[in-house]
Amino acid sequence: MLLSTIGTGFTSSAGLIVCIGSQNAFVLRQGLQRTHLFAVASVCILSDVILISAGISGLGFLIDEWPSMIQLMRFGGALFLAINAFSAFKRAWAGTGKLTPSEQTMASRNQIILSCIGYTWLNPHVYIDTVLMLGSLSMHYVGMEKWKFGLGAISASALWFIAITYGARLLLPLFKTNTAWRVLDGAIAVMMIYLCVTLLIPSQSLNI
Repeated sequence: MLLSTIGTGFTSSAGLIVCIGSQNAFVLRQGLQRTHLFAVASVCILSDVILISAGISGLGFLIDEWPSMIQLMRFGGALFLAINAFSAFKRAWAGTGKLTPSEQTMASRNQIILSCIGYTWLNPHVYIDTVLMLGSLSMHYVGMEKWKFGLGAISASALWFIAITYGARLLLPLFKTNTAWRVLDGAIAVMMIYLCVTLLIPSQSLNI
């Protein structure tokens, strides 16, 4: 039963987080640039630990009782994505996405951490996936079984973020030229604009 509960939590979490969203795109880009990898992975994992634990604790009802919070996060997240989409378009247009070794050492760890926090905590879909979805699934269990489900969910999150942060280096041979970085930044910009629009257009999933 232990492995079954943990396994269910693992697969449930993996099914929600293994997708190309704004947070994963940011983490992948940092992995390719090899800048402050531990800090980025730590922020993502710690954030999911907090959010998944909140969902399992039953705090998802706060979102149900306070729909205006989701609306506030929608507009805040849309603004954040629009600003970063503009930055990605600028990098793609100018071909400045590829960092030199000196630029890598000059990169501010605090700035990257703040960006990572923004991509995580300003995205209402994160709350829906972790607090609401995983929290609701955990309601099928009682007592310690519920936290075993949470352990599996957190394990999937940790494994995913470690994999894309440190495993991104395997893709480096594809990003030896500025052209490849321009394509990546262009794709990221388009994706962020799409996500920004989806946040601004009311949908059933966000009108909780």
